[in-house]
Amino acid sequence: MKMFLRVRPVGPWRMNAHALVCPASTQSVLIDPGAEPRALDALLEGTLPVGILLTHSHPDHTGALADMRARLRVPVMAHPAFAGESIDRALADGDTVVVGRHRLKVCHTPGHTPDQICIAVEADERIVVGDTVFEGGPGKTWTPEDFQTTLDTLRRVILAWPDDTRCHPGHGDPFRLGDLRSHIESFIAKDHGRFCGDATWGM
Repeated sequence: MKMFLRVRPVGPWRMNAHALVCPASTQSVLIDPGAEPRALDALLEGTLPVGILLTHSHPDHTGALADMRARLRVPVMAHPAFAGESIDRALADGDTVVVGRHRLKVCHTPGHTPDQICIAVEADERIVVGDTVFEGGPGKTWTPEDFQTTLDTLRRVILAWPDDTRCHPGHGDPFRLGDLRSHIESFIAKDHGRFCGDATWGM
């Protein structure tokens, strides 16, 4: 049976906190505790949390981390470059996290931040992508070098996923990768010069 994926927008930026739950064991992980600890408690209701995973270190994704860490008393996991509170387990590209009878695979997807990761459910089409990619464009960048890193991540990682991949972003609605593939390919093929900032696929 597939993992259950629960989502709750929290905080002023309506950041999507996710919980992945193994239906057989009821073990769960909380992904990106951005705000509103009581709402995050409700997201995990009826489950046995075994970890907190962080897609990256921006405050809208980590604002309730200290509260949830104290409440749940489970390991906090993030990329080794995570720029925030101390973590209990570093998650490098290709690492896996076991949740009951399921495994989650880590994909390092830098650009928006150096520590950005995506969390893929193995043998499943769903990937929690954080702020790596959205239906309307890639995650915001702050330097031209970061934007070039984003282009490399799109080319090397994102486009390697199957068309049926269901991306669950940190803000907004989920989307099917195949519906965006041609837009992403065209975006990568253009010369954007020294651009950085908020980008859209059609620019």
